[in-house]
Amino acid sequence: MRNSALVAWALLAATAVPAQAQVTPHASVEATTDERRRGISWSDGEGALAASARLDLSSGFDIGVRALTTRGDPRHGGADAVFEPTLGYSQLLGGFRLDAFATGHVFTNGDGPLDYYEGGASANYTLGPAQAGVEARYAPSQDAIGGSNLYLALRGRVGVPLTPFSFTASAGRSSGAVDDFGRAARLRPDGTYYDWSFGVQHATGPLVLTVEYTGTDIDDTRALSPFAARNNAGDRIAARAALSF
Repeated sequence: MRNSALVAWALLAATAVPAQAQVTPHASVEATTDERRRGISWSDGEGALAASARLDLSSGFDIGVRALTTRGDPRHGGADAVFEPTLGYSQLLGGFRLDAFATGHVFTNGDGPLDYYEGGASANYTLGPAQAGVEARYAPSQDAIGGSNLYLALRGRVGVPLTPFSFTASAGRSSGAVDDFGRAARLRPDGTYYDWSFGVQHATGPLVLTVEYTGTDIDDTRALSPFAARNNAGDRIAARAALSF
């Protein structure tokens, strides 16, 4: 599956790059006390490092990759890291920004089938210092995640005028079909669940500091699967520092 996912992404990326496209590069490095996604940890509740690179094309497409240390998380078969190639497309329409994307998740040094892919779309509306948006992500049925996965979310951000601070909030719901209960617990411990977050950010030039609370309605008192480690899906406060180039 890993090879087929990477080949498919490469073909999509090649198709998206016109011969005379103008390219704008971006890169960033990050450090976090706990990599939280949809309210659950991707780094076994430990600190993690990440780096990303992206090329924005004048056609509206972008191609990029993100690498993250997963610290041997049982959720991902003890993998050391995950690489996430992404092909995206964005368009501005009035006050809206519309995005569509396809992402692969390729894990290193883990046990069993772990790699999977997903696609999604989002719409965000900006008015002054405030932004609100909706997002949908869907992973078709795959052995590595024990079925399919659908994630729907609402997000908001409000900047404090004349200050470097902004406040963020989100709420999401994960659902999907289950073919293998154990592996489905990688992305959906305890089945269908809700997650939420509240955060504060401080941005100074290329440096963004974030403190965020995340929570879920998952019963985190029991390990339901080897891929759903205990105490990694409950309430947590995590800090993150990101530096962009």
